[in-house]
Amino acid sequence: MTKVAYCNIENLDLKKAYSLVSKNRQEKIDFYRFEKDKKLSCGAYLLLKKLLSEENVTNPIFKTKEYGKAYISNHENIHFNLSHSGKIVLCAISDMEVGADVEYIDHEIDLNIARHYFHNSEYENIMTAENKPDEFFKYWVLKESYMKYTGLGMNLELDSFEIIVEDEIRLKNDSENLKFNLFDITNYKIGIAGHYEVSELNEYDVDELY
Repeated sequence: MTKVAYCNIENLDLKKAYSLVSKNRQEKIDFYRFEKDKKLSCGAYLLLKKLLSEENVTNPIFKTKEYGKAYISNHENIHFNLSHSGKIVLCAISDMEVGADVEYIDHEIDLNIARHYFHNSEYENIMTAENKPDEFFKYWVLKESYMKYTGLGMNLELDSFEIIVEDEIRLKNDSENLKFNLFDITNYKIGIAGHYEVSELNEYDVDELY
């Protein structure tokens, strides 16, 4: 089981939402200087709380692994991953390890990032695509979701693994038979890496998070 949900938090009432998050999350929110970033941090946490409540997970105890990936120590069969970009927060929960990423499609992106840091075949596919920024972010969310799945994050070098995008998206030389899911919402790409096919995204209105 994997459930994936997203929410546009542009109109989040930060004062109201802030009072609903944990003290640790409040400290993270306070760290940010700009209201936009505060809303993203707060909204992502509230979306997670929403999904956990739907799975009857109450009073979760959050801890972090060696490289910073958060997990719930008192519910070993519940895994989650958060991401945010632009005005969108994203949450994936599953009964097995999962990684998720959302990115705003920036058409001014410097494609040299792919040349320097992506696998050679991925860079070549981007440069031969009709819509290069769209192709870039397709690979970016898939690669980022895998890096987050592993728990290594940016400690795993971007060019150390290769994503094959054909009829079925897969990791080259994959020993785990991972499933990759790719979604498009307006101006954004979403990538999910885990052990299940994800057939749909669940959209929440910001008012549902309070």
